[in-house]
Amino acid sequence: MSRIGSRRVRLALTMVTAGITGAGIVLSGAAPASAARQVNWDVVAKCESGGRWHINTGNGYYGGLQFSRSTWKSNGGGKYASTADKATKGEQIAVANKIHAKRGLSPWPTCGKKSGVYKKVTAKKPAAAKPSGKTYVIRSGDTLASIATKKKIKGGWRTLYALNKSILDSPSQILPGQRIKL
Repeated sequence: MSRIGSRRVRLALTMVTAGITGAGIVLSGAAPASAARQVNWDVVAKCESGGRWHINTGNGYYGGLQFSRSTWKSNGGGKYASTADKATKGEQIAVANKIHAKRGLSPWPTCGKKSGVYKKVTAKKPAAAKPSGKTYVIRSGDTLASIATKKKIKGGWRTLYALNKSILDSPSQILPGQRIKL
């Protein structure tokens, strides 16, 4: 294999490894604008069920967000419990998020319009990174996340990337032999 071909393979493997180890890197296109807002399911549940996540009133709807049995099961809820009232709040929210991704808040036509249903999610800015004066030479198989864990870097891979933006085009594009600041 040529030197360039070998380098591309290493780059591809590094990028894949970075995604697998949880470096928090999204290799797809930009997120939709709606990703900047997150549903406050507690507001919806307060309206739907008085905020009682384990309610079963016998009306054919279950749990804090009042799922029908068919909606619950067709959106993956069956892996948690037979009906939503028997699932945890977190499990109900996981199913609700799946439905929301497909249909928005239309399944909750009244409660989905309540004030406070959407909460704005702001990206957390990492604290200004201060180099320790130490460096690290990247080895095959390394990711910024694995290096940050190994070297106990406060702020994780994001800090390493911030310290090394001048030499790294992307947090997922690191190459063996590169020397980075810690």
